[in-house]
Amino acid sequence: MNPIPESERLRILLEGCLKADRKSQELLYKQYFGFVMSICLRYSKSKDEALEVLNDAFLKVFLKINTYDFTRPFNVWLKRIVVNTAIDAYRSQNKHYHHLDIESVYSFPNEETSPIQKMGYEELLLIAKRLPKNYQINFNLYVVEGYSHDEIAKMMNISVGTSKSNLSRAREMLRNFLKDVESHKIKQK
Repeated sequence: MNPIPESERLRILLEGCLKADRKSQELLYKQYFGFVMSICLRYSKSKDEALEVLNDAFLKVFLKINTYDFTRPFNVWLKRIVVNTAIDAYRSQNKHYHHLDIESVYSFPNEETSPIQKMGYEELLLIAKRLPKNYQINFNLYVVEGYSHDEIAKMMNISVGTSKSNLSRAREMLRNFLKDVESHKIKQK
């Protein structure tokens, strides 16, 4: 007997989820937990917050599974739901947050090989958690996920200028943090 290919197993799981089969939902949750959690951690300040976003995202997946196009990659559809859920969580926590437009912010020059560009992926994500939440989300969407400022502005209900400003400020905060770390290392020698 031949083993069932991965794509066929996923299709069977998704069809079970379409029928609201609890066992299929549980198996899908377990199979994609790590993938979804890695995304949630990029947009959250803590594991508890990430887990809350993860659970909300899976709930949306199970409720909207009928909108999934089986001819498209499931990971892409799932990732989009997770990122949107993280942004929704951010919005609900920050309803009264006031944004500054880029014109009101001093623009920092981009260095050709900044310390940020020299960092490893995991190290960068870890340090990005130190940013204020709106900068962290903007930074992740632009740098990690590859969204444009127009897309980010629509997702976060901010102007394109605010998206650019948030990214600029996030990069500057990261540069300053890295300079502090470097000067601390030099003093210890």
